[in-house]
Amino acid sequence: MLGRELLFALIGTGATCLATVLGAAMVFFFKKDISGKTQQIFLGFAAGVMTAASVFSLLLPAMEQAEAEGKNVLMPVGIGFALGVLCLFLFDRILPHLHIGSDKPEGLPSKLQKTTMLVFAVTLHNIPEGMAVGLAFAGAAFGEGTGALMGAIVLAVGMGLQNFPEGASVSLPLRSEGVSKGVSFLCGAASGIVEPIFGVLAVFIAGVVTGLMPWALSFAAGAMIYVVVEELIPEANLGEHSHVGAVSVILGFFVMMLLDIGIG
Repeated sequence: MLGRELLFALIGTGATCLATVLGAAMVFFFKKDISGKTQQIFLGFAAGVMTAASVFSLLLPAMEQAEAEGKNVLMPVGIGFALGVLCLFLFDRILPHLHIGSDKPEGLPSKLQKTTMLVFAVTLHNIPEGMAVGLAFAGAAFGEGTGALMGAIVLAVGMGLQNFPEGASVSLPLRSEGVSKGVSFLCGAASGIVEPIFGVLAVFIAGVVTGLMPWALSFAAGAMIYVVVEELIPEANLGEHSHVGAVSVILGFFVMMLLDIGIG
C-alpha cells in the first residue's frame, strides 16, 4: 500500500515542480527582470495561497484524522505545527541563501556563488510545499472515494499557480545580471526539485510510523506559515504599507479557499 501512496505523492509533487520549471523557462521569452510591483503581486499571492492551504488542506484534515483515531487533537496538531515552525527557523538560520533584490546573504557565512544562494532562498519555502502536496496525495491514495483526491488536486493547483511565477522570479533576475539563459533556466528549475524529494520523504516517514499523518500534516502547515510570515509577506510589502501587497495576499487566500471549498 505504501508503494501506491509514494507513487501518488511523486505524481502530485512532480506536477508542482513542473510548474516551477515552466516558470523558469520564461527566461527564453522575456529579456527584462520582473518589476518591483509585479514581484510584490507574485509574493503576496503566494503568501495567500500558502496560508489558505495551511488551514484548509493541512490543519483541518490533521484535526479530522486525529479525532477519527481517537487522539487528543492538541498533541499532534499543536506540537506538530510548532515543530514545523522550528524546523524552518533552523533551516533559515543555517542554510546560506540570498533573497531576490537583497545584497545581504542570510544563514551561516559561506563562499557560495550568488546564483546558488538565490536558488537556496526559493528552495527553503519549496520544502514545506512539497511535503504538503505529497502528504495530500498520499492521503488520497489511502482513502476511499474522490473527495480526498480532489482535495489533493486542488492543493497541487494552488501551489502550481504560485510556483510558476516563482520559477520566473529566479531565472529572470539572473538573466538580467548577465547570466546565460541556460544557466538562469537551470537555476530556476532546480529550486523546484526539492518538492518531489521532500514530498516523497514525508510520505515515507508518515507511512512507516503508525499514526504520524496528523503530525506530518501539522508540521507542513507550521513550516509554510513560518515562510509566509518571515519571508513572503515582508517582501510583498517591501518594507512599506503596500495596498498592492495586501490585496495580492488576500486574493491568493481567496482563490485557494474557493478552490478548496468549491472543488475539494
